[in-house]
Amino acid sequence: MSVFVANASPLIVFRQLGQEPLLHTLVGTVLIPPAVLREVFHSTPPPVWVEPRAHTQLPSSVLLSARLGAGEREAISLALQISDCTLLLDDLAARRTAQTLGIAVLGTVGLLVQARHRGLLERLQPELDNLLRYGFRISPAIYQAALTQVHEP
Repeated sequence: MSVFVANASPLIVFRQLGQEPLLHTLVGTVLIPPAVLREVFHSTPPPVWVEPRAHTQLPSSVLLSARLGAGEREAISLALQISDCTLLLDDLAARRTAQTLGIAVLGTVGLLVQARHRGLLERLQPELDNLLRYGFRISPAIYQAALTQVHEP
């Protein structure tokens, strides 16, 4: 079973969608670095299934050279120190950086596709439309590919 590390975006988006329980069902416990804890939860404690974890890996030159936010850098650093880890991450530059470093990456749309495959969502399209309403960027190609994966027209 893979360990999940999250950047802020998937946590924020699932909260906006009212789907935090769905995220918990999909990933179980998720580890987050200090910058993500501050960004998402501010001074409130996270849910019990969200575990703050300090990263000890020093950022590589790849992390320093990419235009990444503190949460993205720390989440990638934390993922580097955990074997069999999947990083929950949406930002394209951060995803590319993580993949370059050999980290498995899964984004919000991919999580929703998994939920649909597992029968946890009745339909995917309404969830994708809600993402768009909240200002989440999904290219038309990704939108259509996600629907195709779950056999929705």
